Amino acid sequence: MTSEAVTGPLGKFRVVEICHMLAGPYCGMLLADLGAEVIKVETGQGDIARNTGAHISGEHNIYFASLNRNKKSVSLDLTLEADREVFQGLVRTSHGLITNLRPRAIKKLGLTYEALKVYNPNIACLALTGFGLEGPYSELPAYDYIIQAMTGVAMLTGDPDGPPVRVGYSVVDNTGGMMGAVALLAKLAEGRGGQIDVALYDMMLSQLNYLAGTYLNTGEEPVRYPSGGHAFFVPAQIFAALDGYVALFITHDRFWRIFAEQLSRPEWLQDARFATMLGRSNNRKVVVDTIAAQLRKKTADEWVSMLQPAGLVIAGVGTLPRALGDPNTNARRMIANIATSSGVLRLVANPIKIGEYAQHYAPPPILGEHTEMYRTAMAKTPG
Repeated sequence: MTSEAVTGPLGKFRVVEICHMLAGPYCGMLLADLGAEVIKVETGQGDIARNTGAHISGEHNIYFASLNRNKKSVSLDLTLEADREVFQGLVRTSHGLITNLRPRAIKKLGLTYEALKVYNPNIACLALTGFGLEGPYSELPAYDYIIQAMTGVAMLTGDPDGPPVRVGYSVVDNTGGMMGAVALLAKLAEGRGGQIDVALYDMMLSQLNYLAGTYLNTGEEPVRYPSGGHAFFVPAQIFAALDGYVALFITHDRFWRIFAEQLSRPEWLQDARFATMLGRSNNRKVVVDTIAAQLRKKTADEWVSMLQPAGLVIAGVGTLPRALGDPNTNARRMIANIATSSGVLRLVANPIKIGEYAQHYAPPPILGEHTEMYRTAMAKTPG
């Protein structure tokens, strides 16, 4: 049963979401954007995100809205028998379940595959937690900040002489949501029920792939470089221009040759410290200092206009407002204008473009908006 005709690649799937804040809701929203019927089960108080921050658009909290569009909301108290029966009906008729509660709560509320397979042996149950369903840290509270700190991400971020720095957005929660969606879709593609255990801690370690691999095989510990310098490529970092900053990323010697020619510095192609990737890596400071002195002579826009047409990887370091207003953002249809009862709600759109599928965006649900609809439907579902 769906409340309306659902289109999209995932239109045949129903997923129950029992989540709060960011990682789990983002996972559910990605699926909902692609057509899945995502039913958000909330307590009477609702997802904590409904009251996060002070920014409101009409009747919608913007933090919540940015993570929960295209979903249905059913308000249930899973400690009450009548509400448990409604939930069990949802489980019987669903393909997947997402939860990002703490393991103790997941087990207590019976949100594991072992507990739910009696109602639906084919349901895929995703537990998206900080440290996993089992393990020495499983019951520790885990937020984006904590995972960045524990996995070494914060220690790798910022300038060498400064303190560790958190990445400027919720990178752990967002990528955790994406990883959870991949994991759940893998199980749905398999067509068999089972438990999926995705830990944000594990997920972040996996993203440190080549840095971790280097340490595991050579014992060489990664370090921070000034201006966000890349560990393997030189020059690949932020440079100050006359009026702002540019991000320059030169990954191989052909790009270096173009760069030297564009700056009229043929000596950089003869000097062993500059001419090869190995030479530049072994002489990072002198190479970076020399380039930095040159790049301060023009504005960021002048450098981009000069070097980008030559095929080099360079961009001005801009702001989020500038990116949101960029012609490419418009061309890629990356702003969703969602009609609501109180006006237009503007959010970042889904980045996945699939063939002829025309993305539809519905407003985030009001708390409990669809409760009675699903109570009635579940009452008609065979137990």
